[in-house]
Amino acid sequence: VQLQASGGGLVQAGGSLRLSCAASGSGFIIDTMAWYRQAPGTQRELVASMSDSAVTNYADSVQGRFTISRDFPKKMVFLHMNDLKPEDTAAYYCNVAIRYYGRSNIRDYWGQGTLVTVSS
Repeated sequence: VQLQASGGGLVQAGGSLRLSCAASGSGFIIDTMAWYRQAPGTQRELVASMSDSAVTNYADSVQGRFTISRDFPKKMVFLHMNDLKPEDTAAYYCNVAIRYYGRSNIRDYWGQGTLVTVSS
């Protein structure tokens, strides 16, 4: 499984960005897709996730501003970020939990980080 993330950049406070992440490979079913972020000197934290039944979960800090979506056939996940704040500055990582055909255990994979910088 390979993940390719894109869409980060520099934006002013109050602006918007959309992150994208595409999973490639075969022989597996994707369960949950998620976005995490990590700012310098902090632990990686969950930003948003969406299950295979489209159930979403958001960090309190982004609720109402960020929206996670998936393109299930294309194995893609998106993070629509609105009303960005300087405290949203971080490296954002996509994460997928997958199950290989014929196996019951779930494995997760990480994409490379994409940097989001919000200036005040």
